[in-house]
Amino acid sequence: MQFLYALRSKGVTDRRVLTAMERIDRALFVRGIFADRVYEDMPLPIGAGQTISQPSVVGLMTQALQVEDRHKVLEVGTGSGYQAAILSHLARRVYTVDRYRRLVSEAKAIFEALDLGKITAMVADGCFGLPEQAPFDRILVTAAAEDPPGPLLAQLRVGGIMVLPVGQSDAVQSLIRVTRTDAGFDYEELRPVRFVPLVEGLGD
Repeated sequence: MQFLYALRSKGVTDRRVLTAMERIDRALFVRGIFADRVYEDMPLPIGAGQTISQPSVVGLMTQALQVEDRHKVLEVGTGSGYQAAILSHLARRVYTVDRYRRLVSEAKAIFEALDLGKITAMVADGCFGLPEQAPFDRILVTAAAEDPPGPLLAQLRVGGIMVLPVGQSDAVQSLIRVTRTDAGFDYEELRPVRFVPLVEGLGD
């Protein structure tokens, strides 16, 4: 209950999002010396120069995405797998990609242990999305791009929503929500954030 109270105090009020986050234990996704800080509202290192986002930001991004139970979702930046696990309790299908093979392998093991069969995780360059599975109802990007990547915009269904941080990696970034309409794209700025940069290519 304290965890949910902390999320509500930061603006996460959507009941479905709160329920999904309550069902996924963040401790399963953090190992090593930072494990004792897993329930604090802060980002933590997970290896490969990546982080697991703070729970309040995960909640706010998930809430902004407005996922419904019939939606097909693409997540760019699997990382620890925490965000994808939460999305799997909200969507019909979740595809998640990451440039680091080790992170995808570790996340897959957790998904299998939790019997989260709605998630497909794979190694891929997230800047180019997953064209063979497009279009997507929702796209969530968990790394900062200078601008919303064109291939991801192209893979968003009309009426679909993409949530992502944009801005320089060494400056304050903005979390934005992009909605695809018949006429083009609508952009809405949500809040300042700080994420690792979105990088092209595959990692080591």
